[in-house]
Amino acid sequence: MTRSEQLFEEAKHYMPGGVNSPVRAFGSIGEAPRFIKRADGAYLWDEDGRRYIDFVGSWGPMLLGHNRPEILESVLDACKRGLSFGACTKIETELAKQICDMVPSVEMLRMVNSGTEAVMSAIRAARGYTKRNKIIKFTGCYHGHCDAVLVKAGSGSMTHGVPDSAGVPQGCTQDTLLAEYNDSDSVKAHFEREGEQIAAVIIEPVAANMGVVLPQAGFLENLRSLCTRYGALLIFDEVITGFRLGASGAQGRFGVAPDMTVFGKIIGAGMPVGAYGGRRCIMETVSPAGAVYQAGTLSGNPVAVSAGYAMLNILKNHPEIYDNLNAMGDDFFGQLRKTVQKCGLPYRVNHIGSLGCLFFTDTDVKDYESAKTSDTKEYAAYCRHMLAHGIYLAPAQFEAVFLSSAHTKEMLEETLEAAEAYFRR
Repeated sequence: MTRSEQLFEEAKHYMPGGVNSPVRAFGSIGEAPRFIKRADGAYLWDEDGRRYIDFVGSWGPMLLGHNRPEILESVLDACKRGLSFGACTKIETELAKQICDMVPSVEMLRMVNSGTEAVMSAIRAARGYTKRNKIIKFTGCYHGHCDAVLVKAGSGSMTHGVPDSAGVPQGCTQDTLLAEYNDSDSVKAHFEREGEQIAAVIIEPVAANMGVVLPQAGFLENLRSLCTRYGALLIFDEVITGFRLGASGAQGRFGVAPDMTVFGKIIGAGMPVGAYGGRRCIMETVSPAGAVYQAGTLSGNPVAVSAGYAMLNILKNHPEIYDNLNAMGDDFFGQLRKTVQKCGLPYRVNHIGSLGCLFFTDTDVKDYESAKTSDTKEYAAYCRHMLAHGIYLAPAQFEAVFLSSAHTKEMLEETLEAAEAYFRR
C-alpha cells in the first residue's frame, strides 16, 4: 500500500469520503487520491515522493506556476505583519483598485472568501437591485454549492430547477430557471414568459465545468441584448476565466461587458479569496452603503490579498505572459488533437488559450448534452495511465486542463508522448 493510500484510509475516519472536496477523492477513476506534499513551478510531489507535471494548478489559479518568488515573498512579508485583523487594510483597496483598472466593467467590488460565496452574494445583490427574484442559469455551468444554483443539470425540458443535493429545499431553487448553453432561444423563451420577474442571468462565459465548452458566435452578445431589453442583470462567473484568458478575462476577450462579475481564488494567487463586482449603481446597494446585507470577518484577509496583488501586478505589467501562454495553449492542444487523429480516434479537443479539455466522444461538444456523450470509463483509464507516467490530470472527464507559464516545452512534449503511448496501446 502506498503512503497516499494509507493516508486516504486514515482520512476516511475523520472526513466525509476522506476529503474536503468531492472531486479530490478520485472515485471516478477508481483510485485513491494522491496526497500532495509540495509543489514548485509546474511540478507536484506526493507523499510517496513521486513527481508529477501539474495540469490542475489548484483548479486554475496557478497561472504563473507554484511558488512564484515575487508572490511567495509577498505572502511571507504579510504573514510577519499578522495573519488576520478583521479590520480594514491598505492592501484591500490596492487590490480592489487593481481589479477595477484591469476589468473595465467592474467599477466597484466586494471581497469575500471563495467563488461560491461570491456567486451567492452577487445573486443577492442582483435581486436587491432589480427587486426581482428569478434567475436564469445554464445546464452544465457550475457556480459553486450555494443553494440557489445547485440545481440538477441535463434536463433541457426543465423550466424550474430541482435541487441537485440532499438538504436543499425545493423553495431555494423554485426561482431558478434552467437554459441551455449556446442556445439563445432557450433564454429568450424564459424572458418572453417571465421577463419582468427575472433579476439576472448567470453564466460561465466559457463553460469549464462540463469540460471546456466555448460560446458560439453571437451567444454572449445575445445574452447581453436580452438582459438589456428586459432590465435584467448579466452576471459573468469568471472564477475560471478571470485573469486567465487575458488581463480582463473572458469579457475582454469576447468584447461583451456584463453588469456584474464573479471572481475566485485566482485573485488570491490560489489562496482562499473571491470577489464580486460590477457597475457602481449596483454595488452601492450592498451594506453598509445600501440595504443588501453581506459580511465576512475574513473577507479581504491581508495574507491572501497580498498574494493576489503580487500576482495581478505581474500580469498587469507583463502582457507578454498572456501572449506566450496563449501561443503555448494553441500549440499544445493543437498537438494533442493531431495525436488523437494520428492514432485514428474520433475524440474531440476543445480549447481557448491556456484552458482546454480532451473529450472521449466523436460528437462536437457545444453544450451539456453533447458533453455527456463522453465515455467516462475511457477517460478514467486514460487518467490512470497519465498518472502512472507522472502527468497529473483532474480525475474527472468534465474538468479542465490548465497550463501555466511554468510549463516548459520539454514538459509538454513529455505529456504528449505519454498520451500517444496510451492511444497506441
